[in-house]
Amino acid sequence: MTTVSADIFAPLVLQGHGPIVVQFMSHGCAHCRAIEPVLSDVAAQSEARFFRINNTVDRNLAREYGIAATPTFVLFLSGKEIGRVERPQPVALSLATLLAEPFST
Repeated sequence: MTTVSADIFAPLVLQGHGPIVVQFMSHGCAHCRAIEPVLSDVAAQSEARFFRINNTVDRNLAREYGIAATPTFVLFLSGKEIGRVERPQPVALSLATLLAEPFST
């Protein structure tokens, strides 16, 4: 998963092709650290491209997307938000299913 900054967000995400998942996170977030192994597995098996935004570095971008909790996953297709998943529990829920569902419509 690639960490991107606000200055390259638009070309990679808003102008990107295919399904894209953006994780808004912070390195101090215990939930973000806990879900990392599950997320890495999901990203490796998914057709979607995955990017990470660090909320503490790119606060304006997080504010623009109304990020209130971490981790928050925003799902994009053709540059438009089509869904989001907030604060998943990696052992209780199937992250792959949660992230794939909006793309199947």
